[in-house]
Amino acid sequence: MENQTSDILLLEGLQVSPDASIPAFILLLLIYIFIMFSNIVLVILITLDSSLHQPMYLLFCNMSINDVFGATTIFPRMLRDIFIASSDRYIHYVDCVIQAFCVHIYAGSSHTILMIMAFDRYVAICNPLQYATIMTNWMVVKLSVLAWAVIFVMVTILVGLSVRLSRCRWIIFNPFCDNASLFNSHVKMFYGLGSAMAKMACSLCSVTITYLRISMVCLSRKNQALNSKALQTCAHLTVYIILLLSGNIIIILHRFENLSDHRKLASILFHVVPPSLNAIIYGHQIKAVREKNHLLYRDIRNKNK
Repeated sequence: MENQTSDILLLEGLQVSPDASIPAFILLLLIYIFIMFSNIVLVILITLDSSLHQPMYLLFCNMSINDVFGATTIFPRMLRDIFIASSDRYIHYVDCVIQAFCVHIYAGSSHTILMIMAFDRYVAICNPLQYATIMTNWMVVKLSVLAWAVIFVMVTILVGLSVRLSRCRWIIFNPFCDNASLFNSHVKMFYGLGSAMAKMACSLCSVTITYLRISMVCLSRKNQALNSKALQTCAHLTVYIILLLSGNIIIILHRFENLSDHRKLASILFHVVPPSLNAIIYGHQIKAVREKNHLLYRDIRNKNK
């Protein structure tokens, strides 16, 4: 209960030896630059290219913006703290709460956005004739707002319940602040675990049902173009599975104090692997579409000649 009322907390961060601090800093900096650059470029490409102003690519923008938000939430402070002794890595309580709030917003929004992307692929493959009617740009805007709003409310309740409770720790045994590391109470653990499990269950059920339905449609129709379109959705499914597994691993490891080092590694990977894969996978799809549009434009121009 030491320093229970203190507004200054000790953020343990990454345990890096002095000899490894420079290589660790360079590695994390390169990862951060890659995530920021690749995702920002995707957003700019989609914004400037009118042929990409389609529901799927607008949802890509949502995911890229969320990845930039999530990386910016944790990387700058981790990079700064690498060169600071672990015993001197202090953080203000309010700053820690804000970072925890942003971390949970990023994690939750990743799930809800992927759920909407799965719904978009379901409509495109299973109801292609009604796709333009159902998935209008206005519908994408409404679904995107809903995806962010639901998570915002859930995280606000979670953090709001936590900050009303007395603090029982002043050391954060994590690379960054999150709700589970900042607070330790039965009320928080009940709501936090319950909301996390509810979010996971909803996303898992919706995505599983969606892709099972897509598989059934592809097997029954045996259409090559349809199967090719369905194959592209496997990339989304891969990203979702990685996100789901890494998120569950963190939740499980938070329940075992003796596995703090493993939890730190899992927490870092959660903010590194999905954003990097998103940029690679979605960037590859956008590149394929742009090349296809370029070839189509060239053929039309040759015919006109």
